[in-house]
Order: sequence, then C-alpha cells, then structure tokens
Amino acid sequence: MPAILFWIFALVMLGFGAAVVLNRNPIASALSLVLCFLGLSALFVSLDAFFIGIIQVLVYAGAVMVLFLFIIMLLDLRAETRRKMNLLAMVGGAGVAIAFFIQICLVVGHLSAAKRPFPPIGRSRVDDVHQIGLLLFSNYTLPFQVIAVLVLVVTVGVVVLSKRELR
Repeated sequence: MPAILFWIFALVMLGFGAAVVLNRNPIASALSLVLCFLGLSALFVSLDAFFIGIIQVLVYAGAVMVLFLFIIMLLDLRAETRRKMNLLAMVGGAGVAIAFFIQICLVVGHLSAAKRPFPPIGRSRVDDVHQIGLLLFSNYTLPFQVIAVLVLVVTVGVVVLSKRELR
C-alpha cells in the first residue's frame, strides 16, 4: 500500500474518532464510530492482516454497532444540551494532553528499534482462518460462550430497561 493511502486512512480514523467524542447526538456519534472502524479495517488490510480487517468490518462495524444503535434507539437518547465549559478544566486537560504527547515522543525517540525499518513479513503457508478457528473452538471455547451469553444478557437488560411503565 502506498504511503499516501496509509495517511488517508489514518486521518479518516482520527477524524471520525474525534467526531465520536465531539458529536452531541448519540446516533451521529455511533455512525462516526462505524466509519472509524472502517478506517481501522483498511489499515489492517494494508498490513496484510486480511482476516482481522474483514472481522473488524463484520463484527465491530456490523454486529456491535447495530447493537449500539439498537440500544440508543430503545433508550430514546436525545442530543445533549450545551453546557458552559470550565476554562480552567479545558486548559488543564490540554496541558496534560500536550505533556503526554511530549513524553511519548521522547520515549519513542530514545528507542533504538524505532529508528530501524521494519523487516518484511514472510508469507505463511498455513491458512490463518483455519488456525484461528481451531484455536477458538478448542482452547477458547468457554470464553467464546461466556461472551455470547454476556451479549444476550445485555440485550435482554436493555429491553427490560427500555420498557415503559403503565400508569
């Protein structure tokens, strides 16, 4: 993948990630998260991690975001009203974010591995999907089933919470 495509997908992901936080409307925020997931999927595909890229689209952008939108619509969430911003908190938060960014740049700058180019990844002769399926249904069967039950319980809980009381 050319470097320009990497930067385009990275900027799409960062832009829509910021839109998730900045949108006052929860539905617009959830849809921005879907586009952020699509940008992340494109970055995975650019790294030749095709399975993770497709699963990112199918599971997160598909199933999980449909569940989020379902929950938002069931709870009938409205857009937040504007509040007066605390200037001291905004300046303090910006200062902490800038200090954190500087700290990350200093740490990465002192790493010798960060200055070397990444070696090319060799092609595997084994099918990734087959290996992941074997691992998922042999070693990780119990966590897989626990997550399925957890998603079911959350969905039932949302339906119970969203029921209107009769007066």
